[in-house]
Order: sequence, then C-alpha cells, then structure tokens
Amino acid sequence: MAILCGVIVQFKVNATNKLARQATLRLRNFEVETPVFMPCGTYGSVKGLTPDQLTDTGTSVLLSNALHLQIRPGHELIKQLGGLHEFMNWEGPILTDSGGYQVFSLGQLINIDDEGVSLKSPVDGDLIRLTPEVSMEVQQCLGSDIVMVLDHCVSNPTDKESTADAMERSILWAKRCMDYYRGNGSVFGILQGGMYEDLRMESLDELKTIGFPGYAIGGLSVGESNQCMHELLRWYVQELPTRSPRYLMGVGTPQDLLLSIQYGIDMFDCVLPTRNARNGHLFTSQGVVRIRNAHYKSLDKRLDPECNCYTCTNFSTAYLHHLDKRKEILACTLLSLHNLTFYHSLLKGAREAIRTATLEDYISRTVAKWNE
Repeated sequence: MAILCGVIVQFKVNATNKLARQATLRLRNFEVETPVFMPCGTYGSVKGLTPDQLTDTGTSVLLSNALHLQIRPGHELIKQLGGLHEFMNWEGPILTDSGGYQVFSLGQLINIDDEGVSLKSPVDGDLIRLTPEVSMEVQQCLGSDIVMVLDHCVSNPTDKESTADAMERSILWAKRCMDYYRGNGSVFGILQGGMYEDLRMESLDELKTIGFPGYAIGGLSVGESNQCMHELLRWYVQELPTRSPRYLMGVGTPQDLLLSIQYGIDMFDCVLPTRNARNGHLFTSQGVVRIRNAHYKSLDKRLDPECNCYTCTNFSTAYLHHLDKRKEILACTLLSLHNLTFYHSLLKGAREAIRTATLEDYISRTVAKWNE
C-alpha cells in the first residue's frame, strides 16, 4: 500500500502463477481486477460506443489523453463541467496519459529541452508549451484517477547518447511532476531507456528513488521488432517493484498481452482492438477474421461461436460483412463491441488461470485455436 497526495493506493496481489500475478488495484472507491486492459478513449470517447456499451464489454478502466483534451475542448472547460468523469458520463476509473508519446508521434514538435516541449497544435497550428507542471495541472483539472508523468519518448533505433539524453530528461520531469501534483489521483512513473539495458536500469533506479505507487514501461512498440520487445520485457519486468502495479504502455496484440502477463505485467492499453474493428479486422477464438473478405458475404453464422457479446448473439457474419462494405456507422459499433469483449474475456480467462495455477495451459490452448 502506498500513500500519495493524501490518497491511499492499494495494490494487493491475490494469486501468482510463476511470474504472473492476479491482483486488486483500489483507487478512491474503485476496485480493478488485474491483469486489466484499458480501452483508449483518447478524446474522452471510445469511438462509436456509449459508456453503457463499454461496461457491457467488460471495461473497468478507460484511458484518455490529457494533451488532446487540453487542446480541445480545453481542460479548464472540462473542470467547469464537473471533470472528465462527469463530462463523458463514465463512472469507473480513468487513466490519463500525459501526452509525451503524442509529442513524439504527432510530427508537430518545434523544440524540446529540459524545461519542456514546444509544439504546434494539430488542430489550428497555435503554439503549445507543455511542461511537467502544465501536464500535472491539466490532469488535475480533468480529475484523473491515474495520472501519468510527462516523459520524453524516442523512436527505435535511436543512438545511445540521444536515448540517454531523453531518459535523463524523463527522470528530471518525473521529479518535477511529483513535486507539483496536487490532485486526488495517483501519479505513475514512466520508465524509458530504449533497448539499452543499462539505461533501462538507471531509469528504474531513479524512479524508485522518487517513489511512485505504479510504474509504466514506456518507449516500446516504437519501431523495434516484436522479438526485441519481448526479450527486453522478459528480464526487465522482474526488476520492477513487486508491490506496485506494472503497466505496459501501448501494447498490443492478444498474443502480446498473454506473453506479457506471463512476465508479470498487470495493466495494458492499446488502440488495436477498436482501430482494427473499424478496419474490418476482428479477433475471435478461432483466429483473425477479416470481415471484408468475400468469403463472409453469405455466411449465416455468428462471428465467434465462443463469444456472447451483443454482436455475436444477435447478428450473422454476413450482416456484419454487409454493414462494413456499405460503411455503415453501425458496423463500427458492432465490430468494436466484439473486439473489446474479446480482449476483456481473454484477460478474464488469464486472471482465472493465474488463480488456478493453469496460466501456461490456458495460453497454450488459446494460441493453438488461433493457429488451427
């Protein structure tokens, strides 16, 4: 248990299966069972889905992006309207990313130094100055339950000197975030260091010294091979504090999630299930379904025989194919409902397998179906 800014953050490991953990994370009045997947509601909305529909898929935590909400509609307006929970009518916990990754990915960067970041607004081109203190102020206005520090993310490959510079800047910013934050949520540190083992360890040692209730692994899925990512995770996750939640940012596929759970990861987010759904790429217990293929035009069967989501229990695969081909808005909703339900069901199965010490068998059986 950690105490931060007057808020008690409880993380209780209920069961282990080798390195994997099943735990309960308590924030304010919310309890979240881990391992957990957090859908991305970047702008305060998961595209095409209502809060009630998200709950029906099994969603317990949402992720939003502080930088995007700062730009539009504005964090001060959201505060005036009761905070992000009230604004989007979501009763569960919300994690807000600081925007460090977006500084890296949007292509609008003007300058970055130890004081902060200058970038152009992707909306109107106006100058935005983002500092650790501004990021904390924005997330405080939003009323986030989990607040992410501002970090400096670099792509892979990046030379060691530049990676070290970004990592050291991230440590400096993490300290300033902790010194400034006065909200009611919990601040998580973000580990950087690219693919360099010594830089990763330096980042971890420094963030442990600052003392965060949770630790996120950043700077992955930014150009490195999947094999390299997993090689790093295999050893690095074991070095993270055992009494704190471990959050792998921006990853990934169902198989990535299962492997990372085996290493000891507790929390995930990724745009993959909803973005892929909007592009007709669906995850099922039998493998990937590309709904736009002509094969599904007249298939009078449910999308996934093992799924009990609203989509699978009410509509044929042929109908979903028709909606997607016609670019109907309903296709986005129904396909996103299925993909999110699949992700949450996958992790629910992993939680149960950890509790019964059968995770390895669960993963083997699950992956075997995908490869049939």
